[in-house]
Amino acid sequence: MLTRRSFLPFLATPMLAQTRKPNIVLILTDDQGFGDLSLHGNPNLATPNIDALAKAGAQFSRFYSCPVCSPTRSSVMTGRYHYRTGIVDTYLGRSMMRSEEVTLAEMLKPAGYRTGIFGKWHLGDNYPLRSIDQGFDDSLVLNGGGLMQPGDVPEEISGVAPSYFDPVLSRNGKWEQQKGYCTDVYFREAMRFIDDNRAKPFFCYLPTNAPHTPLQVAEEMVEPFRKQGLDETTAKIYAMISNVDQNVGKLVNHLKERNLERDTILIFMTDNGPQQKRFNAGLRGLKGTSYEGGIRVPLFVKWPGRIAAGTVVDRLSAHIDLTPTLLEAAGAKTTAKLDGRSLMPLLTDVKAQETWSDRTVFIQWHRGDAPRPFENSAVLTQRMKLVNGKELYDLDTDRSELRDLSAEDPNTVRQLRLSYEAWFKDVAGTHNYAPPKIVFNGKSPVLLTRQDWRGSGASWEANGVGHWEVDVKAGGPYDVTLLFAAQNEATQLTAKWLGTHSIAAGQKRLDLKGIKLPLGPDRFEATVGTKGLTYAYFR
Repeated sequence: MLTRRSFLPFLATPMLAQTRKPNIVLILTDDQGFGDLSLHGNPNLATPNIDALAKAGAQFSRFYSCPVCSPTRSSVMTGRYHYRTGIVDTYLGRSMMRSEEVTLAEMLKPAGYRTGIFGKWHLGDNYPLRSIDQGFDDSLVLNGGGLMQPGDVPEEISGVAPSYFDPVLSRNGKWEQQKGYCTDVYFREAMRFIDDNRAKPFFCYLPTNAPHTPLQVAEEMVEPFRKQGLDETTAKIYAMISNVDQNVGKLVNHLKERNLERDTILIFMTDNGPQQKRFNAGLRGLKGTSYEGGIRVPLFVKWPGRIAAGTVVDRLSAHIDLTPTLLEAAGAKTTAKLDGRSLMPLLTDVKAQETWSDRTVFIQWHRGDAPRPFENSAVLTQRMKLVNGKELYDLDTDRSELRDLSAEDPNTVRQLRLSYEAWFKDVAGTHNYAPPKIVFNGKSPVLLTRQDWRGSGASWEANGVGHWEVDVKAGGPYDVTLLFAAQNEATQLTAKWLGTHSIAAGQKRLDLKGIKLPLGPDRFEATVGTKGLTYAYFR
């Protein structure tokens, strides 16, 4: 169970006292499963640089995330269960984190840290939800959940077709085309950030969108895996992971060359299990499930001189623990209520595992505007696991979850259900899952996409129709661009605030200038014939 300690500010311990606060580099990959490492026995994939990082520090064998990305990312950034933060799902307006949430970046800044993010934020694309609104000094990020998804900036606005190669990314709120493969760009920019800020402690967050679909990667990276006889999907995924591994090696060398290695906590983790079937170290299930294959992920932490090489931690830990752990390491404070527990004792004291008290961790996710009790859930203790409120597994003897013990041990099932019910009531009461609003502040452009719209008809499909929850703080005037699928015949576009306009057959765009908007909370919605918009851009 959570202890009172979970809700107190974290301070550096005397044993960690040092003249310089540690730098922090956090690498978080996307859809890379527990088995997607040679360290974990993968017979077809070599990841020598990630393996070396793990061996040079601590490896966690019982570390958990959510089954999908946005929920994991919000917990990593806040130390809180994702249902508290406004994050319910990964799209359709359910993956926008409330602006009042305090991120790790915001917690570290008062302690003298410079903060940077390079890659996938996936916690909100518009003010006040962007990474630059949530504590990051230097930000180069993609929109939505990934490149070439409906949240990505469209070619009609950026002038460049979305791609993993030479991608258009948002640099501190402004669109800018990069040169190179996306993962290479993130690591290159991270190393530039490190060079620019090496005189003071820095927090560098490196969340890649690899190896998430669509599977774009250089052909020369894929070919060695094709030659092993792997299917095309797996070959491309392994090529993308190999590229990540190469970049990890470059980053480690960069820190060494700058004489920063001993002053830097370097962390590698992934956000959930694999999306597609492939080697997963004997774990049951995939991304999206609450079985081990969906939620047990790698966590490696390297800090030379503080964490002994070869440390292996088998104590139950989770995404909510990163923030309190790093706050303690940095000697930083927070008044935020955290659900996680600092892992520093496990990292710095080889005997701590012997006295580490048991705890209960809760994992849940499914599609929808609000969670339903027990649906796609896991209740975890050090030994036992309750899945969906009814299946019971002993993870000490059955990490593949082959034998359901619920009929043999109904008392444990009952106890874990009671723990879950108390937790579910607690997290549900935070905001009752009301969606955060996109704010028109008159300064930051607003790009409304199908990533963030809501409603029963909202979808990523061409016939989707939804609305956006907004709050107009500044009424304009705004120049507005509306993008939509070409119509087979003439029709009408009807939009809140914007009136009705004639649309010709084949027309895909409508530009309006000098539009004044009514102040206050509202819903923006529009239809073209019977279909919804693709994008609405206000600037």
